[in-house]
Order: sequence, then structure tokens, then C-alpha cells
Amino acid sequence: MHKNWTAITGELSVALKEVRSGAPDVMKGFSAIAQAALKANALDTKTKELIALAIAVATRCDACIAFHAEAAVKLGATRDEVMETMGMAIYMGAGPSVMYAAQAVEAYDQFSKKAEANHATG
Repeated sequence: MHKNWTAITGELSVALKEVRSGAPDVMKGFSAIAQAALKANALDTKTKELIALAIAVATRCDACIAFHAEAAVKLGATRDEVMETMGMAIYMGAGPSVMYAAQAVEAYDQFSKKAEANHATG
């Protein structure tokens, strides 16, 4: 395992609470943008999360990869869908995106295993 993606989201969630309390108006605006962007219209929310995951790879944002991989799992994205998404990210982002695509797949796999374990025990 290269990185512990589930730990990344947990640790950053605590830090993000600080940002939300320190810049509440900005974060309310950001939240409104996120809700509007993710709302299902011509594209469903899962597709939009896969797009966000590809952008996270192309822009090389570890935290973004973690949160969008987790969201993709929660929305039912398959590994094949993630792999196709990584193909587009690599196409658009070249060599560095190959390295981040590997990390995004790892993140998806970790969140998928966690979801399966939670489903089996709960």
C-alpha cells in the first residue's frame, strides 16, 4: 500500500472543520458550488464524481483523489468505470497523471474494501 487513503480523508476532515469555522462565508459558498455542480441533471452524480476524480488526478491533488474516490465508491462506481476514468485522466494529464492514476485506483480499492467490510458486518 502506497498511502492510507481512508486515513487521509479522516485526518483532513478534522482540518477542514477548522477552515469551515475560520472562513464560514467562503466555505458556505464553496459548499453551494459543490452541491450545484454535483446535482444530477444531464449527467448523474456518479458520473460527475468520476469526472472530479479524473480532474483530481490531472491536477495532482492527493486529498481530492481521496474524497472523490470515496464518493465514487459510495455512489456505486465500478472498478472498470474508475479505470476508464483514469484512462481519460492520463490522456489529458500525460506522464504525471499516470502516477496519480495509480494512486487513485489504490484509493478506490481501499474505500471499496472498507465499504464491503462495513456491508458484511452491518
